Amino acid sequence: MSCSFPLMDQLGLAPRPLSRDRATPREVAPLVDPFGRAVSYLRVSLTDRCNLRCHYCMAEDMTFLPKADVLTLEEIDRLCASFTALGTRKLRLTGGEPLVRSGVMDLIRALGRHLKSGALDELTLTTNGTLLTRYAKELVAAGVRRVNVSLDTLDPDKFHAVTRFGQLAKVLDGIQAAADAGLEIKINAVAMKGINDSEFHRLVSWCGERGYDLTFIEIMPLGGIARSEQYIPMSEVRAALQARFTLQPNSHRSGGPARYMTVKETGQRIGFITPLTHSFCESCNRVRLTCTGQLCLCLGQDDAIDLRAPLRRSRDDGQLIDAIRAAIRLKPKGHDFSIARPGAVSRFINVTGG
Repeated sequence: MSCSFPLMDQLGLAPRPLSRDRATPREVAPLVDPFGRAVSYLRVSLTDRCNLRCHYCMAEDMTFLPKADVLTLEEIDRLCASFTALGTRKLRLTGGEPLVRSGVMDLIRALGRHLKSGALDELTLTTNGTLLTRYAKELVAAGVRRVNVSLDTLDPDKFHAVTRFGQLAKVLDGIQAAADAGLEIKINAVAMKGINDSEFHRLVSWCGERGYDLTFIEIMPLGGIARSEQYIPMSEVRAALQARFTLQPNSHRSGGPARYMTVKETGQRIGFITPLTHSFCESCNRVRLTCTGQLCLCLGQDDAIDLRAPLRRSRDDGQLIDAIRAAIRLKPKGHDFSIARPGAVSRFINVTGG
């Protein structure tokens, strides 16, 4: 299966076909960290840029990376292919906002070859939803079957405040376009005291009426910014919901850190991600690749391993695969998140990838 990158073809930078002797998932031992956890889930940031400025994700006056520092689409494709050859079964494309990346659909169509070969179980993305009206049908055609949409509030004024200048209607139109195209939708909402804590019931009802799953996330102290005034533990979110809804145990696992319940009244799943009140590190199966080629072995730690250097040093994937294996051997047992230590992780989430 060949990769199609029209813009890169014109520049003479189209990715080379995979070599015949390249290792396949069956020929290569899977990635296992020092604590026996198989790493089968890669989250890939395509860009640090975004068309919104959510305050928990980035600074208002954000300085974005020079384009020369960002991996090319060909390089991202090659890295994803190497991880897939090493047993990665799920790829999630993130950002920033992944759909603002020029040529993004060329990359997504190319990555779809791993779905067709059976090497990959799922190719998905996390988005703010603003560009789904444009790309939803193309995503489905490329093999994407579901998307996560970040949506913290259904109040237009609050949405504008959280995103600094976003328009809620544009996101809602994008979500509807995705649903009309046949994409499964999960809404991600960061729980924030004084901002959306009066809307949890409304979000559950709104998602239930439309058949969307919903996940609440504890706000994380990323970017060196204190979050204690906005922090709400998931125990309080669940207690508030249980006052109105019947939450039933659900064994569903999406491959990520969420733990799910079923809302009896709507029939939909609701997830809770608890990086601060309950560590989910014991079952961590994922790593994150930044748009500059840094492999973040843990969202809650600042350390990262450079994969861009071995990637660019040789067209032979052997060096790259060796570097990936060496990196996974350094994966820590757990994260360092603490709401009392805002400086523990200096990266903004748009740099790391959501």
